[in-house]
Amino acid sequence: MPRGDKSKYSDKQERTADHIAAGYEKRGVSEKESERRAWATVNKDDGGGKKEGGSGRGKHTGHPAAHKGGKSGGKASASRSAESRSESAKKAAATRKRNAKHHAH
Repeated sequence: MPRGDKSKYSDKQERTADHIAAGYEKRGVSEKESERRAWATVNKDDGGGKKEGGSGRGKHTGHPAAHKGGKSGGKASASRSAESRSESAKKAAATRKRNAKHHAH
């Protein structure tokens, strides 16, 4: 099986990869890099292809990447001064107000 062959991945794994890639592309990541990151995430979650003959067949992983969100966030914000955070919050509020006005049409 050539390197990069996706024949051992299940339909669900392929749908997951497509969904992840679409999210990256929506945030401005190139199509090639989005695909690479998406399949890396699927591999991290499932340990490879789930079809017969795939290295990840039959292994339970617990989907670590799917449960990662929110655990490591907040450190950067916590280390900033209250004045700096307040300034950022005001700027964000102004941006939301401006965007709401712009997108109201």
